[in-house]
Amino acid sequence: MSQLALFGGAPVRSRPFPAWPAFDASEERALLEVLSSGRWWNGVQAFQPGSSPDAPSKAAEFESEFAAFLGAKFALVCATGTAALEVALKAAGVGPEDEVIVPPYTFLATASAPLLLGAIPVFCDIERETLNLDPAKLEGAITGRTRAIIPVHFAGLPADMDRILEIARARGLFVLEDAAHAHGAGSRGRKLGTLGHAGIFSFQGSKNMTAGEGGAIVTDQAGLAELCNSYIWGGRLPSRPWYEHYRLGWNYRITEFQAAILSAQLKRLPQQLAARMRNGLRLNERLAEIPGISPLAIPAWVDMHALHLYIFRVDPQAFGVSRDQLIAALQAEGIPCSAGYSHPLYRNPMFLDQQFHGNGSPLAPPGIYTDFLQYANACPEAERACQEVVWIEHRVLLSPPEEAEDVARAIGKIHECRGEFRPVLAE
Repeated sequence: MSQLALFGGAPVRSRPFPAWPAFDASEERALLEVLSSGRWWNGVQAFQPGSSPDAPSKAAEFESEFAAFLGAKFALVCATGTAALEVALKAAGVGPEDEVIVPPYTFLATASAPLLLGAIPVFCDIERETLNLDPAKLEGAITGRTRAIIPVHFAGLPADMDRILEIARARGLFVLEDAAHAHGAGSRGRKLGTLGHAGIFSFQGSKNMTAGEGGAIVTDQAGLAELCNSYIWGGRLPSRPWYEHYRLGWNYRITEFQAAILSAQLKRLPQQLAARMRNGLRLNERLAEIPGISPLAIPAWVDMHALHLYIFRVDPQAFGVSRDQLIAALQAEGIPCSAGYSHPLYRNPMFLDQQFHGNGSPLAPPGIYTDFLQYANACPEAERACQEVVWIEHRVLLSPPEEAEDVARAIGKIHECRGEFRPVLAE
């Protein structure tokens, strides 16, 4: 009789891992406080009795808390992580026909934010061991039109910011950290998001801190913060009348409900970070013992890995089954996992067909964009990652240590029973 659950055997795990999002009475109290206050919007409502411009909003309170947690001078909340990228780039002066260097192994927003400003994303390959932007490839991607670099701390693992910043400083380039996965992660004594000129975070539903949606921009530069705040608030200035607009901006605010939830989420983040790191390090040890399985590296500059995703690489020849077979078997054993991105960003139809702006748009003069498929040859590690890695959800690492090790038990079991796949393959 088969031992693999995929073929009818008993699974390693039958009970669910911790649910996400994680919440308790703290979020409930915070939401009810906002509800009963009648102040649901994070500005001052003149029509609301008792409204005072001196009364701090929940959004302002969370901005202060988040900035203090990160060790940043300024934190500005906004509607989404995508909005945060767009606002920060515009505040940095990125505009039409500028180039912005981005990794191809990331969520679309890292590359779409430059496009929405009329700028051009230039894809630079990733490191095999970390899946982060490769500093060794960075200089070759810089041209006379390069204005900014967006390193992504993918899965919550700090990129090599020292090397990236050294290259950027020598050329006067703006560095915007995409820390959407990296709440609380740290490198060389500092929290991610505070190492570049600015950093962004996402609070979307899957993230390690969430209000369903939301984003934040952090920076130590007062002028940049003022610009970002103005863009988030429709081009307004805080000291001027409400219906005066000084620059083209957006309504990218979050609500008081979201901010109240985020304050509660922030309080439990340190404990969650410690749990994920403890379980992630133990899994790295266990999985390194299984032939054909290679966890991502944690370089020496990493103080804390946020482990938004636990990722490992599969060598099918050494392991005995393909990556996709392993994923199917793992899911059957009760381990939530996926293959992640099926292709790098530049293979998306949007890039292949250059569906960015309408015909005649001043943001897209003829010849501005290259053939994006050329990056397939320039980014072999991004191509390889899409074929070789497995993602496991961060909530798995919030389990007690003995339960988190079910991941290693399941992978070990699949390797031991790999012969069960042969009759299926023969058919």
